Parts: sequence; structure tokens; C-alpha cells
Amino acid sequence: MKRKNPRPSVRRRKAPSTHAKDPFLVSLGERVRLLRARRGITRRGLATEARVSERHLANLETGMGNASVLVLRQIAGALGATLAELLGDETTRSPEWLLIRELLRSRSDEDLKRGRLALADLYAVHANARGRHRRIALIGLRGAGKSTLGRMLADDLELPFIELSREIERVAGCGLDEVHALYGPSAYRRYERRALQEVVAQYPEAVIATPGGVVADAATFNLLLARCFTVWLQATPEEHMTRVVAQGDLRPMSGNAEAMEDLKRILSGRHSFYAQADLRFSTSGVDLHEAFASLRAEVRRAIGASVLAAA
Repeated sequence: MKRKNPRPSVRRRKAPSTHAKDPFLVSLGERVRLLRARRGITRRGLATEARVSERHLANLETGMGNASVLVLRQIAGALGATLAELLGDETTRSPEWLLIRELLRSRSDEDLKRGRLALADLYAVHANARGRHRRIALIGLRGAGKSTLGRMLADDLELPFIELSREIERVAGCGLDEVHALYGPSAYRRYERRALQEVVAQYPEAVIATPGGVVADAATFNLLLARCFTVWLQATPEEHMTRVVAQGDLRPMSGNAEAMEDLKRILSGRHSFYAQADLRFSTSGVDLHEAFASLRAEVRRAIGASVLAAA
């Protein structure tokens, strides 16, 4: 009996992948290839230097690989670049940005401040800043005394008093809680900047109490520094918390056993930004009237010096 010929095997083709490459991973791969080309390093050489497999690197460069942060750090180190260059932040998009960034690398805070002010003058950021000493902005965390001392200072100087938070609500057309809940933090920052722009345009003279997070957006804070005389009202974390709770706001303590540690971290994270203020004033360990008397004297002294300098 003849044996039937076995049925020839048919090799099935794999169905084409329906998954499109992630645009971020594609861009990441392109930046790695560009940096490698710019430095004249082969893929194999980079893989060896970065201690990653050549196949893993090839996948990354073609937008197929999703590398861990540690692997990206190894690749950046081997390329003599920063993680920012791989990820593609604003300061990596042109040679001029990179050259400027290199000039600023490892400079002291004082040197960086001089550079920022020089750039502000060069690009006319301060073009409309003449007389900014008559527009006083109080900055600092909640509970520092910005609203209370701000009103007293405005009355004493016979200037309008502006709560920037109320102006944000006016611009947004709803309360701050609603802005955050409905539109998110990015929209809040846009409303905050627009509110500050309108206040600056409308009031050549005023005392402005700003939200504690006004330093979170660099563009908004640059505007504040350029167009207002800024005063950082300081207090200890414990005093910040006590004052907020005393005002009837129990949110910091509500369901958060680590509220004090959170507050300390926020203060630490914002310290270097608050420190850019023209004047620092501590409200710790003194009563309201004593604090106001000292603040009034320091502000008047500083304003007087500004007037003479501008004359």
C-alpha cells in the first residue's frame, strides 16, 4: 500500500503589527541617533560605552524600545549629554540654546541672577518697569500674612489693595476650587498669568497679595519680578500651619497625617524662588501690629531708595 505523501507544511505569515509607534519614542530615538552622529560614535561603540546591548540600542533608536530611566542615564552619560537632551526639553532645540546653557553650567546663584537681569535688559523685559516700586507684591506661603499685612500696607501708602486670587476667579469666571477641578493646574496657571498681566496693566500703583504658588510658573514669576517690587513674607512652617488653621481652613490637616512634612517640602522647594524677592521680611514671633510697624518701615525705606535710584 502506497503511503500518502505528507501534506506539505505551509509557513504562515505573521500578521502585520497594527500597533503604531509611539511618537514620543520615535522622537527619543531620533535624538539619540542625532547625538550619536554629532559625536561621531558608532552604534556598537555607544552600546559598549553605555553598557547596554546593541540590539536594545537599535530598538531604542528606531522608536521600538521603551528604555528605563537608568538605561537612558547610561546612554546620556556615554554621549556626554544630559537626560534633558535625550528627552528634548526647550534648551536642546538649537545650537544657540545648548551653547548658552553650557555658559551657565556650574555658575553660582549670584552669577545666574546677574545673567538673568542682563538678559531681561537685553530683551526689554524691564522696558515698562519704571516705577515698579509703586506696585508692591507680597509673596510667600499661605499663612505668611500677605492678605492682612497687605491691606494694612495699602491703607498706609494710600494705594489700592489687590488679591490676585480674586482676580484669577474673575478672569476664569468661577472659584479657584472649580478651576482646579474642571480645568486642571495648567489652566489655573494660564488664568493666573492673565490675571497678573491685567492687574499690572490697570494699576500703576497697588499692593498685591499673590497666591503662594505664583513662583511655580517661570513666565508669571518673571513678570512679577520685572513689574513689581516684591516682598517675601517669611514664617516658620509651624506658624504657617497654625495661622491657616486659625483662619478656619482645616484642609491642610484633613485626612493628612503628614501635612506638616508636606508643608516643609513645599517651602523647601520654593525657597530659592521666593529668595529672588527684592525684600525679605520675617513675621515670626511678633504680633500683628509689631509686624506691620516693622514692615511699613522697611518698605518705605526700600521705596525711598528706589525713588532716588530712578531719579
